Amino acid sequence: MTEAPAPAPLPNGNGTVEICFTSPAKVNSFGVLENPASPSEMFTYSLPLLEIQMLLVFSITHIIYAILKPFGVTFFASQMFAGMILGPAMLGSVEGFYDTFFTQELGLETVDTAALFGFGIFLFLMGVKMDLKMAFTTTRRATVIGIVSILSPFVVGLTVYGAYEVPNQSTNLKVERLMGITIESLTAFSVVACLLSELKILNSEMGRLALSSAAISDLTSLFLVYTIALAEAWSVSPLFALLHAGIMTLFILVVFLVFRPLMFWIINETPQGRPIKNAHIALVMMLALVCGLFTHWHNKSALYGPFIFGLAVPDGPPLGSALVEIFECFVNGVFLPIYVTTCTMRVKPNVMFADPTTIEVCIVFTVSTFLAKFISCSIASSWRMMPLKESLAFSLIMCSKGVVELSYFSSFRDTGIMSDVVFSLLNLGILINATIFPVLVKLLYDPVSRKEVACQKRSLMQLKPDSELRILACIHAPEHVPALIDVLDIICPTKESHNVVYALHLIELAGRDSPVFIAHNENKSADSFENIIAFNRYEQNNQGLVKVNTFTAISPSKLMQEDICSLALNKQTSLVFLPFHRKWSLDGSVEVENNVMRNLNCTVLDRPPCSVGILVDRRRKPLKSSSYSIGMLFLGGKDDREALTLAKRMAHDRRVSMTVIRISSSQGYDNVLDWDTMLDAEILKDIKQNNVRNGCNIKYMEVISKHGPQTAKIIRSLAGDYDVIIVGRRYGVESVQTMGLSEWSEFPELGVIGDILSSTDLDCRAIVLVVQQHHVEVNRQ
Repeated sequence: MTEAPAPAPLPNGNGTVEICFTSPAKVNSFGVLENPASPSEMFTYSLPLLEIQMLLVFSITHIIYAILKPFGVTFFASQMFAGMILGPAMLGSVEGFYDTFFTQELGLETVDTAALFGFGIFLFLMGVKMDLKMAFTTTRRATVIGIVSILSPFVVGLTVYGAYEVPNQSTNLKVERLMGITIESLTAFSVVACLLSELKILNSEMGRLALSSAAISDLTSLFLVYTIALAEAWSVSPLFALLHAGIMTLFILVVFLVFRPLMFWIINETPQGRPIKNAHIALVMMLALVCGLFTHWHNKSALYGPFIFGLAVPDGPPLGSALVEIFECFVNGVFLPIYVTTCTMRVKPNVMFADPTTIEVCIVFTVSTFLAKFISCSIASSWRMMPLKESLAFSLIMCSKGVVELSYFSSFRDTGIMSDVVFSLLNLGILINATIFPVLVKLLYDPVSRKEVACQKRSLMQLKPDSELRILACIHAPEHVPALIDVLDIICPTKESHNVVYALHLIELAGRDSPVFIAHNENKSADSFENIIAFNRYEQNNQGLVKVNTFTAISPSKLMQEDICSLALNKQTSLVFLPFHRKWSLDGSVEVENNVMRNLNCTVLDRPPCSVGILVDRRRKPLKSSSYSIGMLFLGGKDDREALTLAKRMAHDRRVSMTVIRISSSQGYDNVLDWDTMLDAEILKDIKQNNVRNGCNIKYMEVISKHGPQTAKIIRSLAGDYDVIIVGRRYGVESVQTMGLSEWSEFPELGVIGDILSSTDLDCRAIVLVVQQHHVEVNRQ
């Protein structure tokens, strides 16, 4: 054992510390058998000690989150609670516990080093996912909110600072308070993005506005922090300050003018559709670490370098998404909880209330900056008549605190800028903020109930005979376009009843934090170019009868239904087309299954904005444009009536030969005094009497089925006779004809009839369209 010389007096105290260390370092232990009399000696080795510390952090964090999640508490707040429990406030005061796990020579320092390294990678990924162009191409409204949200609390904070300034105030106290004001004023982009993602409102209208405003605020706050640090250096030595600014400017130029083109070269060297080479991924990560080393050497935090370098990485696929996919799970799941917990463990309740003046200043600073930001954001967000509740929820989101503010305070404490008292009080403020604000946002803003209030029943049956038909056609991949356009082409538009089609290309958000919604009448997107061309050609072929508007939505897969429902409600569509999640090969076997698409389809069907049609493309060759043979299977019920309404519209096209097959349980169904049966008879009346207008080519036939297997046999016999088969989903309807079939159903979202037509056992070569009528009862479940 070698005793190191005592260090100089600490910046915020007058004590000295005696540090003992073992040389060479003890890393791997021999296990508990090394000293059976004292098994805890195993934790004098750094590796088992780090492992047990990580295990404690994970266990306590997830136990707390499991308990508090039902109350709306976020995972970040649970990590802070875990730090409070492990710190001096609770378990840290237990002498045996703390001595064993956190004071063995470099007990806390070991896990701290790992956590800080992981947090550096986290900031790098945050830079990668942050769309820097958003800050320069955002709306005027978001720009105003972003600037006001940081300047108003900063100005108010400076006013309060002036009120509490005393003569002969020390430089250290001055810098401490100025930095505290600046960090309390900022709105961190990554904090807002994580909160919106956890609340599942990332791609809502309010979420997009919050992200755009936070991007502006984040860049403004970085500039303010750097300006204050530069002003401090200028007061010491103007020459040093100029040299410092020059070196940082040169560093940023190298990152964006040398490293960024290098990464574009990597992207260009990668064949389309192929993953980035592991060597290139390693090169990018090495450059991120070099940038961290440089900013650390340049008298700055090692965290600045990776974040600035991350901003230079092209976001999205292939490079940005690859980096996020490889590192995000491990960093967010392992390193980030350790970092938050260990930072919070430094909170010292025994010194927190030792200085009443400091307590008063901290509370006044925190409350005044919060009120300034909250009020200014509320006023700015009401600029375009945002409802009061949404405005309050938006202001709370902009006032939210998280891991970025925590990292600033921890860095200031480690460098001696901030005292333990101020650090502990401000950390307690972050914990209160992170616990209460998400719960309040949930209470004030519920996008689901908001849509339900705005939603009216919209279906094909509700349309007047000569009103325009508005359809939302959703696309995930280019192979979905031909079937969609073929079906749209036979939904016969007329001069009196136009078709208005809104084509929405859905792309999964990867390597970005910010969802994107593009209207292609105003912008172009390379990812959607082929789809735009196809739909434009469809519009030109039906000039004067069809109007097409194309959109692209880039959002998380779990939130895509928000884009679909919002667009459908805003455009007041009567029908939404969704592609089925299976793709068939030419030999009839299943080529690809996309469970993300299936989950999306089920979610939209559960809360539909209007009537929904799922398109199952089982063709092995394109439809002939000269004639179409369409079969409509009718068993009865609201979904079947909606499907028949669509079939009647298609029958107005002279190229269409329509056959309506009524599958009933008996021939005496007309005498049954049942409301649904009466509605079925009414909608079938003109078809049975061959009295459909405009000379439609419609045939009507009836078949009897006494049970489910007989119905399945009938469907199988008809499956090869038509180019397009239309059926109703028959949501929640039980009948004699389908009895027992639901037990064998593989895809409930298609209903029992649609499921049979989509079965791999059936040699079907048609487009199958499964229709569900919009009914408010489904929407309120």
